Amino acid sequence: MESNYQNILVPVDGSAQSEDALAKGALIAHNNNAHLDVLHVLSTQQYGYNYGGMVDGDVINNLVEDTTDYLNKLVEKIKKEAEIDDVQIHIRFGNPKTVIAFEFPKDHKSDLIVMGATGMSRLQRVLEGSVSSFVNRSAHCDVMVVRTNKENKPYMPFPKD
Repeated sequence: MESNYQNILVPVDGSAQSEDALAKGALIAHNNNAHLDVLHVLSTQQYGYNYGGMVDGDVINNLVEDTTDYLNKLVEKIKKEAEIDDVQIHIRFGNPKTVIAFEFPKDHKSDLIVMGATGMSRLQRVLEGSVSSFVNRSAHCDVMVVRTNKENKPYMPFPKD
């Protein structure tokens, strides 16, 4: 079965796994002559708990500026490596699970989500469950979960110290 994807979503969170997923998503976009959306979701739950529900406007502004810089650097690198031009960055606030699985794909007509298998700490996965597991179970489009790095080596479940 061959699919021709037009709108590919790659959520990134700063982890090596998400950046490797971006490389694979960019290659798929190149091979399909597709549009690539690179998304970072700033979790409102995290900031609400840490700041008692109140977040200063300067804090939000700094978060958005830092995230924009990070995403622009990723896109600049990926445009060269994958030889693609049709790439956009996006920042959303909300619950990463629902934004990635439902809201963003609906708004941008994503037909493939490419994401890393893990990104958060082991404690967060135990307490909240994996974002990639939720998206894989719930999204209404195809989902590709990347479990290997750029050298196609599997990620170790527990990093060696």
